[in-house]
Amino acid sequence: MQLPNQIKGIETAQSEDLLWVYVESPTRDKMNIIANKFPIHELNIEDCLSKNNLPKIDRYEDHIFIIFHFPTVHKDKTSPSFSQLSLFVGKNYLITVHQGDLKPLFELFQLCKSDDPKNKRDIMGRTSGYLLHSIVDVLVDDLLHISMKVIGNLDDVEDDVFDEKISNAKEISLLRREITTLRRIVVPLKRIMSELTSRDVKRFSSIDEMEEEEEDLISYFDDVNDHVSKVLEALDESKETIEIYKDTDFMLSSEKTNRILSFLTILFTLSIPITVLGTFYGMNIDIPGSMNFNSSFYGYLPLFFIILTSIILTSVMVLYFRKLGWMNNLTK
Repeated sequence: MQLPNQIKGIETAQSEDLLWVYVESPTRDKMNIIANKFPIHELNIEDCLSKNNLPKIDRYEDHIFIIFHFPTVHKDKTSPSFSQLSLFVGKNYLITVHQGDLKPLFELFQLCKSDDPKNKRDIMGRTSGYLLHSIVDVLVDDLLHISMKVIGNLDDVEDDVFDEKISNAKEISLLRREITTLRRIVVPLKRIMSELTSRDVKRFSSIDEMEEEEEDLISYFDDVNDHVSKVLEALDESKETIEIYKDTDFMLSSEKTNRILSFLTILFTLSIPITVLGTFYGMNIDIPGSMNFNSSFYGYLPLFFIILTSIILTSVMVLYFRKLGWMNNLTK
């Protein structure tokens, strides 16, 4: 079964009796050409053209239709987003239709298009089930790489959380969003991979004269499932860790704010006696600096009384604040 390769966005790779049809950025015209050659349902075509479908598996008599989500990291963005990958898996063909940038899939297809028969044999094998495993395996490996990179940022966040000179609330929020995005991709991926392994691998992996390949593919898909499970476990642990960092950062920021407010409040309170002292200069009292000041000993008595009273009141307030523990935070 051949397709016109001159149409931009539709390419094919052939290995023995197996055909891989590669469709990038699908349009209605492209999908109509595919539908004329393969028995695919109109509803599945609509799913391929849409960018916001939930991951799923639709089963038919002669093929299955799968929707996956895989993460992508764009050059102008540090956080991952997801790209939709739709697959039609038949007995002797596999069609991939993807939205967005899936670099590992593109590189894998280019290897299959090369003239090296060993590459085709290693990637495509002789069954659509084998090719499906190769595609999912390379994308899960890329998912593992992206998730480990995001999780690795937790160490940097941990160092910044306990540094009072750095405000990292934004970094924590961005990292929480990245982890949440990856979990939204991995959770349905794990469910679909489990269904494929238990229900569909045997259907598209056996060849009449090669029954052993069926058992090998089940072990291959089990290995991919194990990788997905490890990624999900790591993301769950990271989610709990980042929540702890968020709470810790909030608590330390609140404590820092309380210390500042406590310092300013106590400073204002201790300045009250001095403020009272200054108000005496606005009254009709003979003290140094006033117009009618008497320079004799008795003229200084009001000043001594005001200063002594201010010192006593300030000292009493300091001792009382220390007894209540209000000034302890200022020394931490």
